Amino acid sequence: MRSPASSTAMIGRESDLEALRAELGEASAGSVDAGRPRAVVIGGEAGIGKSRLLGEFLAESEGSATVLLGRCVDLGSDGAPYAPFAAVLRRLIQQVGLDTVLRAAGPGAGVLSVLLPELADDSAVPARTGAERLYEVVTVLFETLSAERPLILAVEDVHWADGSTLELLRFIVRMTERGRVLVLLTYRSDEVSRGHPLRSYLAELERTRRVTRWELARLQRDQVAALIEHLQGGEPDLATVDRVYALSEGVPFFVEELVGIDGLDTGEELPETLRELLLARYERLGDGAQRLLRVLSAGGVCVEHDLLVAVYDGSPDELDAAAREAVVANVLTAEGTEYSFRHALVREAIHADLLPGERARFHTRYAEALEASPQRSAIQLSSHWLAAHDLRRAFLASVEAMDEARLSYAYATSAAMGDRVLEMWDGVPDAEQLAGRDRIAVIARTASALRNAGDNERALALVDVALADLRGISPARHARLLRDKAQYLSNLSRPGSAELLEEALAVVPPEAVADGDPLRPHLLTELAARFMIAARYDEAIAMAGQAIAEADHAPASLQSVAHNILGSSLTAAGRVEEGLAELDIAGRLADGDASALLRHAVNASDALNSVGRYEDAVRIAEAGAREARRRGVERTSGVMLSSNTAEPLLALGRLDRSAELLDAALALDAPPSFRAQLQRNKLWLTLWRGDVDRAEELLRRWRGSLRILGELEMQARLSIARITGEIALARGDAEQAWREAGGIGSEPFATIPGYDLPVLAVAARSLAERAVARRAAGAAGDLDAADALDVSAEALRLETVLAALGDWPTFPIWAPLVEAELASARAVAAASDTDHERRLALAVEAWSSAVDASRSPLAPAHLHPYVLLRAARAALAAGDRPAAERLAAASREEADRFGFGLIASAAAGLVAHRGTRAVAGAAGAAGAPLTEREEQVLALIEQGLSNKQIGERLFISAKTASVHVSSILRKVGASTRTEAVYRAARASR
Repeated sequence: MRSPASSTAMIGRESDLEALRAELGEASAGSVDAGRPRAVVIGGEAGIGKSRLLGEFLAESEGSATVLLGRCVDLGSDGAPYAPFAAVLRRLIQQVGLDTVLRAAGPGAGVLSVLLPELADDSAVPARTGAERLYEVVTVLFETLSAERPLILAVEDVHWADGSTLELLRFIVRMTERGRVLVLLTYRSDEVSRGHPLRSYLAELERTRRVTRWELARLQRDQVAALIEHLQGGEPDLATVDRVYALSEGVPFFVEELVGIDGLDTGEELPETLRELLLARYERLGDGAQRLLRVLSAGGVCVEHDLLVAVYDGSPDELDAAAREAVVANVLTAEGTEYSFRHALVREAIHADLLPGERARFHTRYAEALEASPQRSAIQLSSHWLAAHDLRRAFLASVEAMDEARLSYAYATSAAMGDRVLEMWDGVPDAEQLAGRDRIAVIARTASALRNAGDNERALALVDVALADLRGISPARHARLLRDKAQYLSNLSRPGSAELLEEALAVVPPEAVADGDPLRPHLLTELAARFMIAARYDEAIAMAGQAIAEADHAPASLQSVAHNILGSSLTAAGRVEEGLAELDIAGRLADGDASALLRHAVNASDALNSVGRYEDAVRIAEAGAREARRRGVERTSGVMLSSNTAEPLLALGRLDRSAELLDAALALDAPPSFRAQLQRNKLWLTLWRGDVDRAEELLRRWRGSLRILGELEMQARLSIARITGEIALARGDAEQAWREAGGIGSEPFATIPGYDLPVLAVAARSLAERAVARRAAGAAGDLDAADALDVSAEALRLETVLAALGDWPTFPIWAPLVEAELASARAVAAASDTDHERRLALAVEAWSSAVDASRSPLAPAHLHPYVLLRAARAALAAGDRPAAERLAAASREEADRFGFGLIASAAAGLVAHRGTRAVAGAAGAAGAPLTEREEQVLALIEQGLSNKQIGERLFISAKTASVHVSSILRKVGASTRTEAVYRAARASR
C-alpha cells in the first residue's frame, strides 16, 4: 500500500479558486460604514474537493484577512448547538485576544457565553433576551473586527448543521451591513435530499443578492491524468489513466485513494465497490491503528485528543503509535489538539463496519467520558447513550439536553430533544419522576420551542395534543395551554386567538389564581391587544383597564404593556389626550425592560403619526431605534421601529431618508405585521415617486401576505385598501379603485379615524373618476339615470361616513379634500347642462377650500401639491385655463421639490393638451378621456420622444409606453402620433 499525501496542487479547481479571490476582493472593497458583505455557498458530492478548495483559499488569504474556520459534526441536529461558532470564537480569541473580542462585540458581549460557557461572568453579563440578541452580537463582532482587515468566516459541511447554527449563519449573511465580511459555506449535495431542511434553507439564502452559489464538477479525463502525474511524480501510462478515470468517475478523493493502492499498474487487487475503496487504506493498517480508528469513528469526524485518551483502552504510547501510523497512511490528520478523518466518507465506512457489540461499547465509553468532561454536552450524551441502547440514560440526557438547548436559544434542537423525550416516554417506567415533569409539561415546552424555532404549525399540533387530555391539570396550566394556542394561531395569522384567550380567562377566575401570579393580567393584556388590532376599541379599553386593575403585584413591564394597549386603544377611538397620557405612563413603567421600551416606542410613535404630529412621531421612533441599537437588537426587534420612523418621514416629505430606512428594514426579518407595514410604505413611496409599474409589480408580489394580515388586523385592512386603490387610480382603473376602497364605512371595514380619512379620499376620487369614465362610454355622452342615481347615493353615503369622523385631529385636513372630490363627482353626474355648470362652479369652490386646508402643518407633504393638481383639473373642466395653468405650475413646482414624481408628471401634462375634457369628459373624443398617465405620455409625445425614451422618463417599460400610446391614438381618434397631438390640442381649446 503506497500512501501519498493528498495533492499539493490545485488541479481542475483553478477557476473556482479565482472566483473566491474575486469574492474576497469585492467584500474587501467596502468599509466598516459602507460594507459590501458577500457570501459563497459551495456544494458538491462527497470527495469532490470542497475542503481542499476551501483550505487552499483560506491558507493564501491568512496574510490579508482574519480567517475563521468552523466545522459541523456529523451528528445532524443532535450536534451541540452552534458547535462551529464555538470553534470560531476560540480561534478568534487566540488571534486577537479576549479583551478585543469583548470590546468589538459591544454592550451585549456577555451573551457570547452562550457559545463559550467559560466566558460566563454573572457580575458582568446582562440579562439574556433571546436568540436575536446573540445573533446580533455575533454579527456586530464580525463587522467591527472587519474594520481593521477583511474577515472570512468559513463553515464546512453545513448539511450536518443543527438548526441554531443555520439560523445564526442566515442572520449573519442577511444582516451584515457595515463590515468587510466574506462568509463561505460548503455542503455535500448528495446528502441534501428532497426532504432535507437545507434544501429550502439554501433556496431562501440564494434569494439574497449578496449570495453566490455553485457546485464543484467532477474532473475531466485530462485533469485526472494531471492529478495522477502529480501524485506519482511521473507521467502515467494511458491504461492507468483509463482505469483510474473509469473507477473514480472524476471524483478527486477517489483518484487519490486509487493511486495509493498497490497493484494499480497491473490492474490487480483493485476495489470493486465504493466500500472497498474507502476501506482500502484502513484494511492495510496494523491491528492497533485499526482498533484506534474504530473507536475514533464512534466519536465523529473530529475528536479532541483528551477525549480520545479517555475513551481508548490502550496505553498512551499505543495510542500515539496507532495514530502516527494512521496519519502516515493518510487516513487521519492531526491538527491542533484534535484528530480528524481525512475524509468523512472513510469515517462513515469504518463506523458502518463496526460490530453491534463494538458500536454499543464505544458509544458507552464516549458517553461516560463526556459525563466527566468540562466540555460536557447533554445533547451529545443523548446521542451516544441512544446509540449504546441505554434507554434510561438516553432519556435523562435528552431531558437535560432539551433544557440546555433552550437556554442557549437553540430552539430547533430543544424541540428535537423534546420529541425524543416524548418518543421514549412510554418505554421508561418512571419517566415522570426522572424528567421532573409530567408528559403535558414536556409537550408544552416542546411546542414553545417549536414556536421559537418558527414552526408554529407543529407547535399548534402539539398543544392540541396536550389540550385533548387535561386529566389532573390545574386550571392555571389549562389556561396557559389555551394562551399558547392563541399565540400560535396569531403567529400563523389565523383567527381564533381572542376566543381562546376569553376561554382561558373563564378557566381561571380571580379566585383561582395564586397571589402574585401574573397569569390573569397577562391574559387580559393579550386579549386587549387582540381586540385592539381588530378595532374593537371599547372591548380593548375595558380589558386593558381590567388588566391594570389586577396587575398591582405584576412586573412593571407587564403593567407598561397594559397601559400601552389602553393608550393606543383610547387614541384610536378618538379619546386622543387620554390615550397619549396612558402612553406616557407606559413609557415610564417600561424603563429598564427592553421589550416594553420597544413596544412603547412602536405604539407611541404610531399614535402620534395618526394624529398628525409627525415630528414627534419621528423623535419617539428614532429614540426607540437608538435604544434597540444600544441593547443589541437593532436588526431584529428594532426593525419594527424602522416602519414607524419611515411613515412620518413620508408625511414630512423626507423621501430619501424614508427610502433608506425602508430598503434596509425590508432586507431584515421583521414580524409579519411590521413586514406588511414596511411593504405598504414601500408601495406608497414607489407609487408617489412616479414608478407606477414598479408599484404594481411589488403589489403583485406582496398582495397575498398583505391580504392574509388584513383579515386579522383592521389597520392593515384599511391601509391595504388605501394603497391598492391609489395604485388602481394611477393606472386609470377607477372601477378597481372603487372595489378596493368604496366600501369604507361598511363591512368589512371598522372605524379607525386616522386610517379611515385617507381611504375616504381614495373612495371619493374613485367615485369621481368612475363617473367620468361612464359618461365618456355613454352613447350620447350623458350618464343614464341609474348611473346618476348611483353617484348621488354613494356620495351621500361617503359624506355620512365622513361626518362621523369630525372629532379626529386631522379631520380639517382630509374633509375638504373628500368634499371636493364628491363635488367633482356630482358635477360629472349632473342631469342637465345648467345643473352641470352650477355644480362645476361648486366643485371649483370646494377645491379652493381644499387647497387652503392642505397648507396646514397637520397635512402630509404630498397633500398640498396633490390638491393643487386636482384643483387644476376642476378649473380646466370649468373652462378657466389660466387658473388651471397657475395651479398646475404650483403643483409641479412643489411636487418636484419633494420628489413626488407622480404628481409632477401629471401636472406637467395636464394643461398641455386636455382642456375641458379633464373632468367633464366633453365631446370631441372618440372614446373615454385620457388617464393622468396617458396625459403624461401625450406630453412626451409632443416633445418627440420615442417609446423607449418615454419609458425611461416615466420609469415604465417601452412596451407599457407603447400600450399607452395606442390607447391615446384610439381615444382621440388619430392614426399617427402627430395627429394625436394635433387632435388633443384642438380639443383643449
